[in-house]
Amino acid sequence: MHIRNVEIYSDQSNAVIMRHPDRRFPGVLVQGDSLYSLCVQADDACAAARGKLSSSAYDELNELRNALWNYLNHYKSVLGEHQISLPFSDGHGA
Repeated sequence: MHIRNVEIYSDQSNAVIMRHPDRRFPGVLVQGDSLYSLCVQADDACAAARGKLSSSAYDELNELRNALWNYLNHYKSVLGEHQISLPFSDGHGA
């Protein structure tokens, strides 16, 4: 872990906009519990869409789902490295 100054453009709850000093453009800070909820929603959307969308449309949806889970898995790994408990119950898997 290291501490750096970031530029914060908005402190809106669940929509913080900030710019890391090594990045040109600002990003959105997504809280871990919100990211987990998005992953679960993506799982549900993929399950509901299976067999109803064209193969290419389903593949796009599944790629989005997998990208969200990759972010969440990285988040979980980093918190684990720093002995920080997860802000959600980890009972749902990718």
